[in-house]
Amino acid sequence: MFPNGWPGWGLLLLRLVAGVVLIHDGLFHLLETPQWPGIILQSIAVGAGLMLLVGLWTPMAGVLVVLVELWTAIAKAESLRSCAILASVGAALMMLGPGVRSIDARLFGRKRIDLGDR
Repeated sequence: MFPNGWPGWGLLLLRLVAGVVLIHDGLFHLLETPQWPGIILQSIAVGAGLMLLVGLWTPMAGVLVVLVELWTAIAKAESLRSCAILASVGAALMMLGPGVRSIDARLFGRKRIDLGDR
């Protein structure tokens, strides 16, 4: 779905906020945690945040966000609230799509079929 108007702006806002938070948190944790499982997990979070930010493969990015945030919630109990919020936003974006202001809309968006004169 590629809604425009207010729903499209709402999806853009959700994507931007989730993407910025994922990139910020991922880079912050990458700088503080040099263990391989943490590096892999936070690299996936940063990648998913970048994909959400530009609206590329949004359903796949939403799935990645949900998986990363569930794993983070299980591994670290102190950030449970932010993990639940980001997982919910990731699931919502996975189900709703990126909106009209995205790369997905340019690549896979609404198509106009001209049947022309017969």
